[in-house]
Amino acid sequence: MIDKTSATCDEAVADVSDEATLMVGGFGDPGTPGQLLEALRRQGTKNLTIIHNGAGSGDYALGGLILDGRVKKLIASFPNYPGAWAFQDRYLKGNIELELIPQGTLVERIRAAGAGLGGFYTPTGVGTELVEGKEVRVIDGREYVFEKPLHADFAFIKAHKGDRLGNLSYRRTMRNFNLVMATAARIVIAEVDEIVPVGGLSPEEIHTPGIFVDRMVQVERHPKLFDPPRKETGAR
Repeated sequence: MIDKTSATCDEAVADVSDEATLMVGGFGDPGTPGQLLEALRRQGTKNLTIIHNGAGSGDYALGGLILDGRVKKLIASFPNYPGAWAFQDRYLKGNIELELIPQGTLVERIRAAGAGLGGFYTPTGVGTELVEGKEVRVIDGREYVFEKPLHADFAFIKAHKGDRLGNLSYRRTMRNFNLVMATAARIVIAEVDEIVPVGGLSPEEIHTPGIFVDRMVQVERHPKLFDPPRKETGAR
């Protein structure tokens, strides 16, 4: 059987090259693969295009990657989060490019890439600067803009558990962009809290099948992104 586990985060990200397009899972800090991003910082990879819901926080993980000047372009929905001061500073100085995409459109463009679709029409953004240069057509009396699928060279995603075949199970807010990004990149690298034996995940627990995952590493969560499990009370 294929063993998709890597010994360290540094090993897992070693082939992420300069100029790569990288999807990063997470919704703000929750569900972000912070240790993989720190490994990429140590590696020194530069001129990256990052696809993420936001722009990171503080001076760690994605925020740190931007602070280091390693990101040339950000494709995001919420880059102006108060903690994203590294991005805001570099953007106001003209040191990083931004492609702003409505959140629903961002998700659907990623999903379209994973599903092998050529694009889709949406009314979101029609009549605004966000659709300049894009095809707009009238369908049943309403204007729609054509959006193309969004692919990436790599995707860094965060899961709670995985087995050595790459099957992944998410926990709570990890089930955000991680799930859809796992379908839309050429190489998918997962950071997990725990690796369990093959068969240790029931079919109902597997949210991303191993066929979508290329590498997986078990590592302690980034200390600034830590979300300790809560004791279950049995309440519904």
